Amino acid sequence: MAMVHGMHPTWLLLLREINEMNPSITAKLAQLSERLLEINQLLSTEEATKDMDTFRKLNRERAELEPVVELYHAYQTAQADIGAAQEMASDPEMKTFAEAEIKQGQERLAQLASELQVQLLPKDPNDERSVFLEVRAGTGGDEAALFAGDLFRMYSRYAERKRWQVEVISESPGEMGGYKEIIARIVGQGAYSVLKFESGAHRVQRVPATETQGRVHTSACTVAIMPEVAEVDEVVLNTADLRIDTFRASGAGGQHINKTDSAVRITHLPTGVVVECQDGRSQHQNKAQAMRVLAARIMDTQVREQNAKIAATRKSLVGSGDRSERIRTYNFPQGRVTDHRINLTLYKMDAIMDGDIGELTGALMAEYQAEQLAAMAEDVLN
Repeated sequence: MAMVHGMHPTWLLLLREINEMNPSITAKLAQLSERLLEINQLLSTEEATKDMDTFRKLNRERAELEPVVELYHAYQTAQADIGAAQEMASDPEMKTFAEAEIKQGQERLAQLASELQVQLLPKDPNDERSVFLEVRAGTGGDEAALFAGDLFRMYSRYAERKRWQVEVISESPGEMGGYKEIIARIVGQGAYSVLKFESGAHRVQRVPATETQGRVHTSACTVAIMPEVAEVDEVVLNTADLRIDTFRASGAGGQHINKTDSAVRITHLPTGVVVECQDGRSQHQNKAQAMRVLAARIMDTQVREQNAKIAATRKSLVGSGDRSERIRTYNFPQGRVTDHRINLTLYKMDAIMDGDIGELTGALMAEYQAEQLAAMAEDVLN
């Protein structure tokens, strides 16, 4: 079997397992093919649209299965083509042509095998969700707040490139600019799948505008990416566990904003999580928004605990989402950005700070897939 150029070493074991048609993998693929046929039959009946919830669920399941089954059928076709070419190779006049067909077929088989493995990886149920983005200034005082503003702009510009919507939920401006803290909702299908590895500590090294001696200072911010909860009911929130306080909003927002106690602070007593929201135009709006952020934070805590267990078991580089972990350094004097988890350094500071982070997010997603594939290889081989 030909090696696919640039392939992660752990993929080779997996390609071998698929090419030898490991019985468990074959059985799973055959089962998925049968299920797709069953769904198509169900959707073609007159009864299909009578229960719209079931109809939507079946359509979603079909959309998930079709790419896998199409790849599996293409894989079976490639296998059959190789078999036919091997039979031709016994004919001296066709041998050269057949050997070229076999080589081409094996390369195609390897590519399809790798694509099949990715499709068979466990799906994160939160991947298609929108997210809440939180950026908080850490060590570094005013410079950290300025950097928090730079990071928020970076993510906002990236969202613009993806045609996602950005809604600021709450903000606490820094004294010299930027933000002590800012929380925003980024609305876009698949936002969590792309941004989830941004959670962690981001460090900046640069000469602050207030520095007269030209010395480089180091500051830090923490970033949290939390999947939005589709319905607050997805997370169990007992009203007895909540303390809801209202207060007079501060800052911009029109003449009415300081006349009523429209701002809302919700404290989740069991965990101590506190959420404030004051950017809405009414107490009702702020309370609803704060509840959504609170639900997202609590669910995010559960997700991170689960990921931490997986990371500890698998020695994951990118999957834990630990907020205290330093994940990236932005060195302005040298114009470089380094992601420490995957040892990737890019010399394109201006572009990255302007939202061009696709190379970073893509590399992190690829590494995560490679880790999942390695875990799958262990399970198959054991």
